[in-house]
Amino acid sequence: MGMKVVTKKAIEEAIDCFKSGGLVIYPTETTYGAGVDATNDKAVGKLLKYKKRPLGKPLSIAVCDQSMAEKYVFLNDTASNIYRNFLPGPVTIVSTGRHQVARGVESETGTLGVRIPAYPMVLEIIRKLRKPITATSANSSYQKRPYSIIDILENISKKQKALIDLIIDVGELPHNEPSTVVDTTLDDTLILRQGEVILRESQEILSRSEESTRNLGKELWQKYEQYYGQRAIVFALEGPMGVGKTQLTKGIARAMGIKEEVVSPTFVIEADYGQGKLIHIDSWRLINGEELKEMGFQKRINDKSVVVVEWAERVIDLIKKHNEEVVVVWVKMVYGKKTNERLINFGIL
Repeated sequence: MGMKVVTKKAIEEAIDCFKSGGLVIYPTETTYGAGVDATNDKAVGKLLKYKKRPLGKPLSIAVCDQSMAEKYVFLNDTASNIYRNFLPGPVTIVSTGRHQVARGVESETGTLGVRIPAYPMVLEIIRKLRKPITATSANSSYQKRPYSIIDILENISKKQKALIDLIIDVGELPHNEPSTVVDTTLDDTLILRQGEVILRESQEILSRSEESTRNLGKELWQKYEQYYGQRAIVFALEGPMGVGKTQLTKGIARAMGIKEEVVSPTFVIEADYGQGKLIHIDSWRLINGEELKEMGFQKRINDKSVVVVEWAERVIDLIKKHNEEVVVVWVKMVYGKKTNERLINFGIL
């Protein structure tokens, strides 16, 4: 099939394309998406080639309603409540999968993200197709968000263009944030990516000693340890000099079983502990995220490393570029009213 650009009245053409294993670029209420039949192994393989995404990084699916979702995932009470209150809409809900989709769609641990887009044409396509489609953004990995077809075509190769079978072009989309991604697999909400819909998950702690700050580091690790080895975990620390960022890092290292003494990496910028088990980065002397990128930050993400970044506000743009595949725990630390007090606010970015 050669690539064909069509207008928004392309529902039947899109359905035929999905049925024949084709790759369709389609609009949503967030960005343009890249869709294939999520139950077709060959089609999913084609999509992974297009995205330049290695097998093992999960894809989300789009369904037309909760009833269809339940054919592909198990919904607990937490998930059902979010479906009732936020869908259709820009929220992706991660649940335990039923293994009814093609290889490479569910995560390595068997979880699956599900969307019900608030875009009537897409819902009609899925309803008539009677199968879920993939719900990944149409940009190549790490390229700009695709709000228009030109955003996509200007940032992909000829080989990638050749993989597209159909484009549903409705013009430039509103520049909305991507979907909020919520993990409900533990019957509790864990925000993996904060998007257009704000689901609050933040806490504030008052620390009155260095040991208390280290203990908070330990608690943070225990809270997010479940993702160790599945995703990179980035603890992004923000706060003025001397507020306790390195003490918090010491607590994380202690909880991870690292015996080495953690020190401020200011003079070396990056240090690793436990033979690469924990990467400790100080961004104080970096101008922007490009320098961190040149230091191999991408490899840390690919290796599913645990990374602590001090002065993270200096490199926030780079960190945000990876928020689809990384658990980012943003920690803001400020001085309290008394000399020994620290207010520490943490939550998912």
